[in-house]
Amino acid sequence: MQTKRALLLIMMVLMMIAADPVSAHFGTITPSDDIVTQDDDKTLNVQVKFIHPMELHYMEMVKPKQFGVMHGGKKTDLLGKLEAAKGKSPDQDQDFTFWTTAYQVRRPGDYTFYVEPTPYWEPAEDLFIVHYTKVCVNALGLEKGWDDHVGLETEIIPFTRPYGLWTGNLFTGQVLLKGKPVPFAEVEIEYLNETPGNINVVLPPADPYVTQVVKAGADGVFSYAMPKSGWWGFSALNEAEWKLKHDGQEKGVEIGAVYWVYTRDMK
Repeated sequence: MQTKRALLLIMMVLMMIAADPVSAHFGTITPSDDIVTQDDDKTLNVQVKFIHPMELHYMEMVKPKQFGVMHGGKKTDLLGKLEAAKGKSPDQDQDFTFWTTAYQVRRPGDYTFYVEPTPYWEPAEDLFIVHYTKVCVNALGLEKGWDDHVGLETEIIPFTRPYGLWTGNLFTGQVLLKGKPVPFAEVEIEYLNETPGNINVVLPPADPYVTQVVKAGADGVFSYAMPKSGWWGFSALNEAEWKLKHDGQEKGVEIGAVYWVYTRDMK
């Protein structure tokens, strides 16, 4: 019964995508756990993808320019640990490439994983896309480091502790560009519709439900309450001061500050 319901929901989602495609791109970093306790497996599986999260549409991703983790104020380069992997989404016949690694947690504290992807050419928008993406994992009871600045060209700094979140909690963050707040930044929010088995996949009733939008204040601070358990992505977009060439012509570059948090239902 659940399998039939899942297939029906997936077909309905695909029909919506085909009828009126939405193009909110998100870089993602999804660890296998957001909180590592003494009793948990200390090895995290970390996946890096480029995706339309709600629609389950994945883009081909080449190896990132940088990938690492910050812990205790120190950054560690993990780019050499990334391995290519293949996956398939419901609306695609061909496999897409994403990146994965196993990371061993050894000490207590907060681990902020971050990625700077290789620029992605988007012909539909006539520009390149670079999403500087972060996620934080807490380990072994020491809650320290989650609000540290990684120092990316643009990034979201969490004002809410980004783990241990219940469904319905308010997430608050600040958008930075070159280390300074972005006044009245527009922040896009999407739910990662990757429920195991796709049994509880969300079916948006109209396009505005696919991508939620909030505006930051004059200090670049924004808030949003997550209505469902799972992974939620926050993306603040700006235009880079620099350009890249495509077919001999200079093109604009969309740079995004992306942050992911996980929520659980209260039982």
